[in-house]
Amino acid sequence: MSTHDVVFGFGVHSGVEDIPELLRMAQQADRDGLDIFTLSDHPYIGGRLDAYAALGFILGRTERIAGFANVTNLPTRPAPMLARTVTSLSALSGGRVVLGMGAGGLWDRIADMGVPKLSPGEAVDAFEEAIVLVKLLSGGGPPVTYEGTHYQVRQIEPSPVAAPPVWTGSVGPKSLAATGRVADGWIPGHAADWLSERYRASRPVIDDAAAAVGRDPGEIRTVFNLPGRITDRPLAATRDRDGRWIGGSAGQWVEELTGAVLEHGASGFTLFAAGHGAPDRTLLARWGQEVAPAVREAIAK
Repeated sequence: MSTHDVVFGFGVHSGVEDIPELLRMAQQADRDGLDIFTLSDHPYIGGRLDAYAALGFILGRTERIAGFANVTNLPTRPAPMLARTVTSLSALSGGRVVLGMGAGGLWDRIADMGVPKLSPGEAVDAFEEAIVLVKLLSGGGPPVTYEGTHYQVRQIEPSPVAAPPVWTGSVGPKSLAATGRVADGWIPGHAADWLSERYRASRPVIDDAAAAVGRDPGEIRTVFNLPGRITDRPLAATRDRDGRWIGGSAGQWVEELTGAVLEHGASGFTLFAAGHGAPDRTLLARWGQEVAPAVREAIAK
């Protein structure tokens, strides 16, 4: 994936009982030329597959598509080990991995896993330190010593493999600013899209923080989690009363997403079904075979 290619992905179910369908969908998406598949990471739910075990397995059964946890449950995965995991996956798959990062959402459940509970501010500090540390422990170089508030690492050799791109699920102002300083992409929370108030208020926080440390804000891509359906006929309204995207015909999707890229700086879209679940194979096929190629063609013009 080049830095500026627009990426098209989809979310998949990761229950133990979903394994055959998970694999079928990932392989179908791979054949159809989609760029990315995403899994949620909720290790406190017994019926779910471990996100990183599932990523490795699916990457081993596909050829071109990349994978990532949307987003990694960081508090349950210490950053130095996460660095080893993602650089290993990158090496094994030929670079087909993205590191999705979150500060931790459901803290009561996270704490139930035996992880010390952090305040929201502490969780964001740990999140920023973790991103910095994953990058330090990637791409070769001398042994790393890092003395942070939450992570202390002494004389640890980095992996020779480059760190994958880091996309965050930042929501609050402090977390958004951290994304601007250290991350490579942002997934707006609550399925906010390019016309939403949440996006309009949040993206400038990222851009200002990036500029303040001498980074080009344009290098930080925005990848939208986008629930919706693809209908046979055009819908009279493609958004609900609250202005949320609900879907439409393939042509309506193409028009909307092309505008999102050219007019609002969108650089990726992850499709979910209307209820935020995984798309079925029919929806996925239309996304990969009709919508994504047409948007790519329209942008290229």
